[in-house]
Amino acid sequence: MSRFIIHGQRKLSGEYRPVGNKNAVLPMLAAALLTDEPVTLRNVPDIRDVEVMLALLEGLGVEVAREGDRVTLRAGSIRRRRLDPDLCRRVRASILLAAPLAARHGSCVLPPPGGDIIGRRRLDTHFNGLRALGIAVEGGAHYTLRRRQLRGADFLLDEASVTATENLLMAAVLAEGETTLFNAACEPHVTDLGALLVRMGARIEGLGTNCLRIQGVKTLHGAEHAVGPDLIEVGSFLAAAAATRGELRITAPGNLRDLAVILRVFARLGVETIAEAGDLLLPARQKRRVQRDLGRAIPKIEDGPWPQFPSDLMSVAIVLATQAKGTVLFFEKMFESRMYFVDRLIEMGADIIPCDPHRVVVSGPCRLHGTRLATPDIRAGMSLLIAALCAKGRGVVDQAEVIDRGYERIDERLRALGADIVREG
Repeated sequence: MSRFIIHGQRKLSGEYRPVGNKNAVLPMLAAALLTDEPVTLRNVPDIRDVEVMLALLEGLGVEVAREGDRVTLRAGSIRRRRLDPDLCRRVRASILLAAPLAARHGSCVLPPPGGDIIGRRRLDTHFNGLRALGIAVEGGAHYTLRRRQLRGADFLLDEASVTATENLLMAAVLAEGETTLFNAACEPHVTDLGALLVRMGARIEGLGTNCLRIQGVKTLHGAEHAVGPDLIEVGSFLAAAAATRGELRITAPGNLRDLAVILRVFARLGVETIAEAGDLLLPARQKRRVQRDLGRAIPKIEDGPWPQFPSDLMSVAIVLATQAKGTVLFFEKMFESRMYFVDRLIEMGADIIPCDPHRVVVSGPCRLHGTRLATPDIRAGMSLLIAALCAKGRGVVDQAEVIDRGYERIDERLRALGADIVREG
């Protein structure tokens, strides 16, 4: 167990470059099971969830070679179809190994996947879709998947689940005939996975939309692909710099059209950015004033499936709102336990009224004071870290390894921007 020690009220300023997208690279690692040829990924983040996924793949017999941010995988000889239960408990993305194992290798024994406890996270959409494609699924203490006759199908996802879309996409590329996925997730990281599959020889239409059409092929081949930048990390660093009144230049921020989904909400909190020579600039001296709705009504910030505001940034946006002048209602629609972390912010002096498990009202600006905090999940952990950075006095954020699951060398990179943060343990 490790922890971060933070002395707050220091501006974060400087230049920052985002690492590869956590939510894109995890399904890409799983996609290496779809071919016996090498798959090379560049810009792979050095985070704990990637370590666990690589360990799961190695346990199946996949050859893994890593050099810096470059990972090469070769699934030429799969020795096992049963996933390690201890490793599966550590990462939600273990579910992404189900489809490629069953589709190409015939079967998969999947222990219940773990990950952050932020509310109920259904598997029904995954399994109903795989059954439609010809993969039998049996439940119990673990899930057993067996490929029967893999055929294309028309399937309507009952929720626009990112990981379910990714699983079904990886099965459909090897299914005989055509598959149409309706109400598919269209997040940038889903599109990035699709781009890798196309490089491997898959035939996919509609990437970036909620209707995907896949013409199955008999085999896929190896490929090399660069993972796109992590938009959630970009939003987290922007919030940290804005909350501490700093100035930040983001180099290679990725597709600015995708970032507009995030920047629009930040603008409602009085945080403006400028596109400049391919970079994204957060100027100093932000107003940080909440923009009211017409008629001076209190605005509402809500999340939802892409292109709505990402649920993974709700916690960060709430912390930023504590440093903005005005009142705003946050409505978390995706997960019923994500808002519980606000109790810690209230302990630090935040003016927050919890309405119910899904809604909180934040009034700012608030003078936060440092205290000892526990990390409930990756995104709430990063949010508490940001709160400690703009708080007065000494703050301690325990369970630093939870934040390490989604943010690469976060203490070193914040320190390079001027934060007073050290890791202990």
